[in-house]
Amino acid sequence: MTQITTNSSNQDKIRFYNVIVAGAGNGGLVAAATLARKGVKVLLLEQHNLPGGFASSFVRGRFEFETSLHELCSMGTSDEKEGVRRIFEDQLNIEASFIQVPEAYRVIIPEEELDVIIPFGVQEFTDAVEKAVPGSKKSVKNFWQLVEDIHNAIIYVGRSQGKVDRIEMLRNHANFIKTGGYAVDEVLDALKMPLKAQRIVTAYWCYLGIPTSRLSFTIFAGMLRTYIKGGGWVPRYRSHGFTTALDKRIRELGGEIEYNTRIEKILVKDGKITGVGTSKGEIIRTNHVIANISPTAVYNKIIYPQTEVPEIAYKLVNARTHGITLLVVYLGLDKSAEELGITDYSYFIYNKGSSDALYEEGTKELTKSHPAQATVCLNKAIPDCSPPGTSILYITTLFRPETWANVKVEDYFDLKTELATQLIDDFEQATNITIRNSIEEIEVATPITFAHYTKVYNGVIYGYENDVWDSVVNRLQSMNHEKYIDGLEFCGGFAEQGHGYSSSLDSGRLAALVTLQKLIESEEIGEIRK
Repeated sequence: MTQITTNSSNQDKIRFYNVIVAGAGNGGLVAAATLARKGVKVLLLEQHNLPGGFASSFVRGRFEFETSLHELCSMGTSDEKEGVRRIFEDQLNIEASFIQVPEAYRVIIPEEELDVIIPFGVQEFTDAVEKAVPGSKKSVKNFWQLVEDIHNAIIYVGRSQGKVDRIEMLRNHANFIKTGGYAVDEVLDALKMPLKAQRIVTAYWCYLGIPTSRLSFTIFAGMLRTYIKGGGWVPRYRSHGFTTALDKRIRELGGEIEYNTRIEKILVKDGKITGVGTSKGEIIRTNHVIANISPTAVYNKIIYPQTEVPEIAYKLVNARTHGITLLVVYLGLDKSAEELGITDYSYFIYNKGSSDALYEEGTKELTKSHPAQATVCLNKAIPDCSPPGTSILYITTLFRPETWANVKVEDYFDLKTELATQLIDDFEQATNITIRNSIEEIEVATPITFAHYTKVYNGVIYGYENDVWDSVVNRLQSMNHEKYIDGLEFCGGFAEQGHGYSSSLDSGRLAALVTLQKLIESEEIGEIRK
């Protein structure tokens, strides 16, 4: 670790900022932009040489591949804007183009004899499930009514910024309270939804990374509602397009960004932040840090001195479970989607219906046969995303991070090649589409790849698991009671809103607004921009 010097000869060179943001992932970028827009003196420090974290892209041959995003929800249309679009267009005014994907998803479960294409729109969704599972319509309609109740409550909780009125909740959001402690399976069973219909309705579970027997119904309801009603969207020029747009906007608003600079220490005295120490040996003074870093890493490695971390902070992060990570096969194909017979944008291909069985088999064992994959063909949303006569396909599967712990260096390349080969075979078998003979470029990213590029523990992409006991609702309600160091806020996939692009982006906004309020209350800043 870099030695940080604090001798008196350097004191006059020490810089000061109202807020320092650690990490230029989705949350950190929005946090820095939101503060800069208000006229706050803010510095964003990023260890990598470009913004975005997992929200990025890379080039192989004549193809530009999206690193992790399949689709972005919480966008809505220009006429009916939702959270992310409001952040981009209304609050930050960034220049970035997004395109809607054509359908919600296609789920293929051979064991259940299911092959169903689910469209966007609540009525269309309901009709598609009823067609696949006759007699399910009533339970699906009741499901959507409950989802709408949950959505309205989530809006209220979010706007309260942790100051929830319990009487208001009981009076106007009773269903939110009733279902708050239950998992998805429990609620769908209570609605008497047929099991086969449940398989279709919950196919999106893998993007939340936890089986539906443990997944908070509140989280699932909120996510599915914004996705099905508002559509799924992809950036016209990959995620790197909007993350560089955020970088540009931060600078235009007077914020500062420094890349290739890692925060190695968050300096704390008497429970209050006093500054940060960087990988370049510099101390920068501040009383406020927004960390786009996991609380686990911050409390265990970055707070200095460690004696400033209260025992309760360790207990909190140790109680939580790190989420899953991924293996992704990026394919550049020398034929168009039409030539290959690829008709859909998004595929969920499961070898069995139970999410518990898929999670147990697929995330805990390093086998050459993997039971679940989420696959997208980018050209079905952006036809010209690759050169004429070509197409791009991403095949993604899930792993618990610890499954890769004992992989030997000499076995690594062969293992990831075998896993990629099997995933390609599974896609071809499930869809009856041959892609193998058309592969021009192939890249395989494993949890080790993600750990290498982002420095995230074990390559974890999914933050902390959204178990029933530790759902977003619980976190938001207790967020004001979990501030263990004065001046420290979190954003990104490990923050209160949980993982995912939409949640991470909004977490940056929330962390910035909470920090801004503290700056005003403590009179650390004067007038702010409207």
